[in-house]
Amino acid sequence: MPEEVLGDRYRAEIFAHCYRMTGSVHDAEDLVQETYLRAWRAFHTYEARSSVRTWLHRIATNVCLTALQGRQRRPLPTGLGAGPSDPRGELAEDAEVPWLEPAPDAVVGVAPGVGDPAGVVAARESVRLAFVAALQHLPPRQRAVLLLRDVLAWRAAEVAAHFGTTVAAVNSSLQRARAQLAQLDASPETTREPDSPQLRVLLDRYVAAFERYDVGGMVELFSADAVWEMPPFTGWYRGAQAIGDLIATNCPASRAGDMRMVPTRANGQPAYGLYMREADGVHRPFQLQVLQLDGRRVSRVSAFFDTRLFTVFGLPEDLRG
Repeated sequence: MPEEVLGDRYRAEIFAHCYRMTGSVHDAEDLVQETYLRAWRAFHTYEARSSVRTWLHRIATNVCLTALQGRQRRPLPTGLGAGPSDPRGELAEDAEVPWLEPAPDAVVGVAPGVGDPAGVVAARESVRLAFVAALQHLPPRQRAVLLLRDVLAWRAAEVAAHFGTTVAAVNSSLQRARAQLAQLDASPETTREPDSPQLRVLLDRYVAAFERYDVGGMVELFSADAVWEMPPFTGWYRGAQAIGDLIATNCPASRAGDMRMVPTRANGQPAYGLYMREADGVHRPFQLQVLQLDGRRVSRVSAFFDTRLFTVFGLPEDLRG
């Protein structure tokens, strides 16, 4: 029965595929719905020549490619082409850019303790924020070829049949995509976060430094060449001291207790909803931070000021008491 085949079994990985293609959790949700609607309508034509999983990914790929026609890519500030900004300078905001969005682990099927551990690790590498950001630099069809071959492990002949082209053309497109990712240093392997016994201590110290508004303590936790970016602001900052200067100069917090952090997970990485105390004493959503670690230090923070993401991540609307 179609309702048995088109249930929730494949929804997380179809969502992850749409998210990798578009870089948006909001767009991905809409495209998953469109994928299942098309699959429901076309189920009578399904002849079991391929698995249902493969059939759904074919539909999802086509849905994404149609949706991406004429759209701008979704960057992070580091992908705009400019060098690091002055941490003591004015912040420049561009709300017109369709910025890349983070995705909760649960909706892309990489939550700890869910599914086969080896499969979860592989899936986690393919939704790392740096990898998804790098994908947005590829033309949509080239993006699809790389995902079908390197993430979903389709054979070149299967991809060629799907696009109505030759194996040689698929291999050529794949080589160009891999070369572009290598230039950006963002293949799944290079975004891997080491599993260190110091991880929990490092994260606890990170949270404590923010909640105490201890800028010096924050600086100690960043690697020497750490990167901080915060869409929709277009600037980005390199180096532990530069990040400290940025926070000291531009953060609205002024004393211990002004900031509180609630842990979550995004793109297979540690993440925190940061709440800022307002004039009435209530802490309300301020930014969602996604961290990348090098094992001993925090090597990158992507801080998203789109507070709609707090609802997407199931975070509370405020912190009282």
